[in-house]
Amino acid sequence: MSSATQTNLCIYRVTADREDDFREVLTRHWPALREAGLATDRRPTIYLGREEGGPVFYEIFEWTSPEGPRLAHESPGVMAVWEPMGEMTEDRGGRPGMEFPVVAPLEIVYPGDE
Repeated sequence: MSSATQTNLCIYRVTADREDDFREVLTRHWPALREAGLATDRRPTIYLGREEGGPVFYEIFEWTSPEGPRLAHESPGVMAVWEPMGEMTEDRGGRPGMEFPVVAPLEIVYPGDE
């Protein structure tokens, strides 16, 4: 297993009638990943947005390694969270119900920064 962490931006397009249910399941997501040793101890950052059709949750967290997403599929504790999450999302606007792009911080130097 690689020791380099990997940051994911998770995008969840939640059905309009399941927002509260999804919020509750989301509270169990990072703890399940931590319990399985797959997420770092850095707490996720979570945002809520809106688009036509319903709410969109954005979650940013760090895997302990790039193998984390694959290994998570082998963890019963993680799958017990992921399966209900999938049932509460929907494809919308030509985009899938869930997306998981890997992201990295970008250092921006603004005019006037020294």
